[in-house]
Amino acid sequence: MGLSLENLIMLAEDQLTEYSTNARKIEKLRRKIGIALTFVEQQKLKKELLENMPQSFWAKSIEENRQTWALPLWGIAGLGLLFGISAQQYIDFLAPAIAIPIAIKIQQFGWQSEAKTLLLKTFEDIERRINNESKSND
Repeated sequence: MGLSLENLIMLAEDQLTEYSTNARKIEKLRRKIGIALTFVEQQKLKKELLENMPQSFWAKSIEENRQTWALPLWGIAGLGLLFGISAQQYIDFLAPAIAIPIAIKIQQFGWQSEAKTLLLKTFEDIERRINNESKSND
């Protein structure tokens, strides 16, 4: 097997950093996956990806709105720093110590979930194209 699922997720994360449409991101990923993996390997990785993707309401919500979920925590952290420094109340530094790691984890979880969804859409696009080609050849 050429690429592991983790490597493919990292490729998808790299595509998320580029400012382009989802169709363009899928097209770029499709080329990379098509060169590195056979169709059978792609199907195995797609099945593994589907098994690993969280399906809960909260996971979907964080994937779609990770900034919205993390923003209040960034605000709490900022206010804690502001009040801790300005009022010299050292107990206020607990807010950033708690809020910042939680906000970072929310951002990371959302980012990885979005990359997995992009990868799944790419696998489905490859499968759809192969099925269309086989139908047109018949």
